[in-house]
Amino acid sequence: MRMAQAVRAPDTDPAAGPPAIEVLGADKVFGNGTRALAPIDLTVDQGEFVTLLGPSGCGKSTLLKMVANLIEPTSGGLMWWGRDYDHVGQAGRKLVFVFQDPTLMPWSRVRSNVRLPLDLAGTPKQEGDARVDQALAMVGLSRFDGCYPRELSGGMQMRVSIARALVTEPNLLLMDEPFGALDEITRNKLDQDLLDLWFQKKLTVVFVTHSIYESVFLSTRVVVMAARPGRVLRELIIDEPYPRDDAFRVSQKFAAYARDLQVLLAEASISGAPHI
Repeated sequence: MRMAQAVRAPDTDPAAGPPAIEVLGADKVFGNGTRALAPIDLTVDQGEFVTLLGPSGCGKSTLLKMVANLIEPTSGGLMWWGRDYDHVGQAGRKLVFVFQDPTLMPWSRVRSNVRLPLDLAGTPKQEGDARVDQALAMVGLSRFDGCYPRELSGGMQMRVSIARALVTEPNLLLMDEPFGALDEITRNKLDQDLLDLWFQKKLTVVFVTHSIYESVFLSTRVVVMAARPGRVLRELIIDEPYPRDDAFRVSQKFAAYARDLQVLLAEASISGAPHI
């Protein structure tokens, strides 16, 4: 079993600059006294694809929302590209968050949904049109730009959500179980598409999932979390070359990584069990 506390993505340039994310002893206690996260230290280098994996209630989504600055830590802190959050949004320091549900505007067509972040930012029409065209092409929805969300399948709606994220030309993509509600065939296809986008666009991705198989296929590194309180238990490097394809899914190496993660998840479940 290959364990590590940190690893660079295969194509990450050591001179690329500071880590995209540094979680520095950050914890979270909610107002009702629930301790959602114990102090966590986690570094995500630029160009990595890091997956947070663990049982329900282990704080994966809480940690991801903290990274997105949607919630604040109770103590400790975070750094984005070596600086505080006030500098996020500058060139080379853009992040976006993709939720579990597509969260599309049902009254607007696909094109308007994808264009929304640009409209909010006051992007000129000609530039915005070009960026929407590019984002829709990247997710394979150019022919569906005039459709309403209700006219699309669940997988296609999630593609629209991803296109809306990509239209902002982000450097850091945060994804909270975006494919969890989809059937396995659609999920596998979107996993492949996401991996291709990550590889081509040189993104940094932090991805939350409950799926061992999804985490093995996608990740450069899997962070296994345990609950009560949520914390990082162990980490596993997926030391396999990109691009990855269906042949990797049925390989002995894939199965070995999945077995290793199954052992770690069992440990996480025991570690997270309430004391009697």
